[in-house]
Amino acid sequence: MHAIGIATDSHASLPPDVAKQLNIRILPMPFTIDGQDYLEGVDLTREEFFARQAAGADIATSQPSPSTVMALWDEMLLTHEQILYMPISSGLSGSCSTATALAQDEPYLGRVFVVDNGRVASPLYQSILDARYLEEKGLTAPQIKAALESVRDQVSIYIAVETLTYLQKGGRISSAAAAVGTLLNIKPILHLATGKLESYKKARGMNKACEVMLESIRSDLAIRFQEAHARGDVFLLAAGSADKQTTAKWLKQIETAFPGMPIQYDDLSMGVSCHTGEGALGIGLSVRPQV
Repeated sequence: MHAIGIATDSHASLPPDVAKQLNIRILPMPFTIDGQDYLEGVDLTREEFFARQAAGADIATSQPSPSTVMALWDEMLLTHEQILYMPISSGLSGSCSTATALAQDEPYLGRVFVVDNGRVASPLYQSILDARYLEEKGLTAPQIKAALESVRDQVSIYIAVETLTYLQKGGRISSAAAAVGTLLNIKPILHLATGKLESYKKARGMNKACEVMLESIRSDLAIRFQEAHARGDVFLLAAGSADKQTTAKWLKQIETAFPGMPIQYDDLSMGVSCHTGEGALGIGLSVRPQV
């Protein structure tokens, strides 16, 4: 039994077997499809989700209710003295801010510590691994929170999307831009840094987009994360919502580009896939805090 309880939400894309091994609790994130409520990983498979999305269903993400969050904390506090709650970045969802406010009241004050280090998907998954690593080094929950937040800006992830449909639906690009981009086979590349997902570059075709992302990672390793990489504190991450064949090809490209670096891969959560659609490919880097 770990002295410190750790909980996250399903945006971390943490595989169930890993969560069980590390004793991590996962709060399923809610979303609606054509007005009906669902919980990620509970009510719908990924295949069903993407089939509904491709069929044009109206899909919207939400955040867990305060009562749901508190019920999880109450249960965990029966067996743990301290809890680290590691939700999706506050720059992408209001659920982190809500949790932070809840943690300021009894009986959670001084026992529940909400981590806001700007992570989602693979970087959030890696942060959970970092948290357990720091616990093994003897840090307390508030010390781990501080350590993780100290490297908030030391993350970089790039995501290329196969279709412009969902960026247009989410208001990130106009209908006209989506129409022209589709005609010209334009693949936008998004960049996640400091907790927010922003437009980065555009490429003609997914193959070119993958080349751009690989080159961006090379640059980040050589410049932004040079010292951390030399220490062995930089982790290579990959994620996507593509089919198995496309994903395997992408991982092979990454292995070839960065020989010897282990790759942590996970499927993008349904919540993230609401905005990227099926077929997205991503790659990133995350820095572990020094003890």
